[in-house]
Amino acid sequence: MRLKDKVTVVTGGTRGLGRAIAERFVDEGATVVCAARNPYDIQQLINQLPDRVLFHETDVTDPDSVDGLMDAAVAAYGRIDVLVANAGVNRDGKVDRLTPEDWRSMMDTNLNGAFYSLQSAARRMIPQGGGRIITVSSSMASRVAIGAAGYSATKAAIETLTKVSAIELGRKGIQVNCLAPGVLEDGMGRELSQNKKVWEAYHHRFSLGRAGKLDEAALGAVFLASEDSSYVNGHVLEVNGGLLWA
Repeated sequence: MRLKDKVTVVTGGTRGLGRAIAERFVDEGATVVCAARNPYDIQQLINQLPDRVLFHETDVTDPDSVDGLMDAAVAAYGRIDVLVANAGVNRDGKVDRLTPEDWRSMMDTNLNGAFYSLQSAARRMIPQGGGRIITVSSSMASRVAIGAAGYSATKAAIETLTKVSAIELGRKGIQVNCLAPGVLEDGMGRELSQNKKVWEAYHHRFSLGRAGKLDEAALGAVFLASEDSSYVNGHVLEVNGGLLWA
């Protein structure tokens, strides 16, 4: 119960890694507000723990919508102890083909959305004496791949935003760190592992011989949100099993 009674907001919290983080945080004693444009399958978790899980429809590309999310969390539970800025999208495309619309989509959701969420949460954490903010990057921030110009650019920017925010907000009681997962058994990771031909080409790049599990990445977020990381600030925590990438 490392997060007992901690009020947490998770953007992109209704599926994939965000939902895994929400589930793990609940297991660790937290109360969680899951924010996203769509509820997807989060209702099952709400039905199990209606007093500790809340869904709030949010568009992270709209700062007013993000402020509404933070206000709703405070109205429901009195404070915000932890923010996990997880919402993100990926649009494939080489630099000479990537459309302006897809570029803007990634910038608006991945980078602007993280900034709006971080800023809005911080403004509510400062008066209460502090809190924890966790941004979510990716191994793609430092290990680039063909067709990932927009996604890699946003994730690299998030890591720098995290480090600047950490030194600005640390004296105000807010620790800001970044979770950078590698390839997980969801989405791209699932496609890799289930495609025999593709897996033969890529499996040697996984030093543990497999993609990661969503819960393994979620445990990294628990560490950054808990007192186990009380002297960690401005850090990018890579949870990738020792990913080798060219």
